[in-house]
Amino acid sequence: FVVLGFMPPAVAPMIVAGLLSWSGWQPGTKGNGEPILPQRNFVDEQLRVRLADGEPYAWRDSQPRLTLVALAGPDCAARCLATLTSMAAARVTLNRNQSRLRLLYLGTPPADAARDGMRNYWQLGEDVDGKLAGFRPSAPDSVSALLVESNGTALSLYRAGFDPSGLRKDLQKVIK
Repeated sequence: FVVLGFMPPAVAPMIVAGLLSWSGWQPGTKGNGEPILPQRNFVDEQLRVRLADGEPYAWRDSQPRLTLVALAGPDCAARCLATLTSMAAARVTLNRNQSRLRLLYLGTPPADAARDGMRNYWQLGEDVDGKLAGFRPSAPDSVSALLVESNGTALSLYRAGFDPSGLRKDLQKVIK
């Protein structure tokens, strides 16, 4: 079509959109979490997580499901537990798609976790080799989160103090 300087008017916007997309710009796709750069794949890294029952955590699942990993700072208490509760509630708001998100808590559970039914929503485990230490907050009574693709690729980091409603919006975008 672009012969002798002639370009149909409908083609120009498509070319511009293609160039913007190719350069990495996407309108309205900014998430609330920070992208993990350089990209990490927990399967390739052989990142070992041992669940509370002693079993290893499988980053690759039998079906396509994302994992939301909660990493608590020292002395996870009321504020930390409230954030964990908001994260579990974000999963519930996915309605019929909530089974497409697994919740994994790594670290010492909050003191009131048993009373508050944390095990009803979260799988509890530990980062065996400490490979996620750089993502764990150092502030007491805080929690950060990682969103991990079903193939083990870490997608986003939500640093301590993140807005759980922003996380909920991100989950609703990626889990459909």
